Amino acid sequence: MINNMFYRAINNLGGVVGFSEDSYTSIDWKTSPTFTAEELDEEITRLQAEYDSKQYARDRAKAYPSLEEQADMAYWDRQNGTTTLDDAISAVKAQIPKP
Repeated sequence: MINNMFYRAINNLGGVVGFSEDSYTSIDWKTSPTFTAEELDEEITRLQAEYDSKQYARDRAKAYPSLEEQADMAYWDRQNGTTTLDDAISAVKAQIPKP
């Protein structure tokens, strides 16, 4: 995770890092501007804080019923006049509140 943050920080500070899937491919130091280690550390800290602030969203995504289950619930809710899907979504939101 830190390596990924490191390369994203370089990109955000104007460096050029090629990404392939979830790993970097190269750093073009010739065209990259100069930045200090402190600037890089600050950007990594900012990116980590941004990532951490979205933990609730990642937790919710794991807790929600699958899309197939949600579609099935929605169908049967329309057929039966029930609120099964809404109840399932609300339960996850209550269990994992947004900060």
